[in-house]
Amino acid sequence: MSFDIIVKGGTLPDGRTADIGIRGDRIAAIEENIAAEAGRVVDASGDLVSPPFVDPHFHMDATLSYGIPRINASGTLLEGIALWGELKPQLTHEAVRERALAYCDWAVSMGLLAIRTHVDVCDDRLLAVEALLEVKKTVAPYIDLQLVAFPQDGLYRFATARQNTVRALDMGVDVVGGIPHFERTMEDGRRSVTELCEIAAARGLMVDMHCDETDDPHSRHIEQLAYETQRLGLQGRVAGSHLTSMHSMDNYYVSKLLPLIAEAEVSAIPNPLINIMLQGRHDTYPKRRGLTRVPEMLRHGIRVGWGQDCVLDPWYSLGAADMLDVAFMGLHVAQMSSPADMRRCFDMVTNVNAAIMGLDDYGLAAGRKASLVVLDAGDPIEALRLRAERLCVIAGGKVVAERTKQKTRLSLAGRPSDVTRRHVVPY
Repeated sequence: MSFDIIVKGGTLPDGRTADIGIRGDRIAAIEENIAAEAGRVVDASGDLVSPPFVDPHFHMDATLSYGIPRINASGTLLEGIALWGELKPQLTHEAVRERALAYCDWAVSMGLLAIRTHVDVCDDRLLAVEALLEVKKTVAPYIDLQLVAFPQDGLYRFATARQNTVRALDMGVDVVGGIPHFERTMEDGRRSVTELCEIAAARGLMVDMHCDETDDPHSRHIEQLAYETQRLGLQGRVAGSHLTSMHSMDNYYVSKLLPLIAEAEVSAIPNPLINIMLQGRHDTYPKRRGLTRVPEMLRHGIRVGWGQDCVLDPWYSLGAADMLDVAFMGLHVAQMSSPADMRRCFDMVTNVNAAIMGLDDYGLAAGRKASLVVLDAGDPIEALRLRAERLCVIAGGKVVAERTKQKTRLSLAGRPSDVTRRHVVPY
């Protein structure tokens, strides 16, 4: 028996040491010691071998557009939306495609091999939809790219948003999106949740809604989303993204809300980098943290995954396609500092996000797609602490990115000359 690739001696996220044999685009074997020939051997001795990183919330139509046509001076969500409205008429198919492809290259280099991106349909040209459908086809050999039909200016607030949403779905967009808190009234927001969920149910699609991305504690559209999920039998296929108003809601109401979300099997996707940057902008002090109630959700059995949201666009001036950065920030803001919580944060940007996206072929198991990442870390916690280098990225059975381990050489009297930040702790 022979393999195309054997990844030798890696440490799996659960602590086991194993070899991974790859044949074609499948994981053919995971065993303690594979003694067989291989076209290539990847030495992962002492390194963490993980399934690829997954981002369930991104805006690829806007990425890498920072500063065009101007910078978001207030740093607020609403100015970002206004700025995007100024940019949209200037978009070209080629510009959207090339920026998206450049971002996908970054993503591959960081071991990020599955992305769900929202694409604005409040543009009658549906130019960005066409461009990202083309990108999806181009990157299919190495990135699982899902598109969400996102009526960013409001299903009812923008005159042709509903028909454009349907057109985008007819063109092959995968998921139904929405933004109820941006409608003109709370009632319009509630109705938009109902109508968009009905569209998804009729087509057998998933739902991922920007929901209550505001500091207003009275923005409670997640309640309607949970209700419609149960009414229409969409359990397990619906996600509420952001949910930042929950950080300002009174505790009694939340004590009712969280069991409803759990009962409906609605997933939550907070985006810590962007949520803490955009929210609380109207506060002096005390200043709200801007993140939804992640630990409380987890205690109720709600599926929660970290999302990236933005990189170099009208809403966020930083970012690097690095889901370890996202999880690192998330565990700080959510105060998830125990070893179990930190491991959970790593799981949130891998297995949990894959489950939110419905990636059935994902994971380190025989028969699954041969996509994985070798990290310069000894375990998931060390990977988070260091935001570890991605030493080797394999997508669909092919090595698609590599880099060497980094060491620093010191010149200090009486001290070792080489240092590394790695220091495995027996958590």
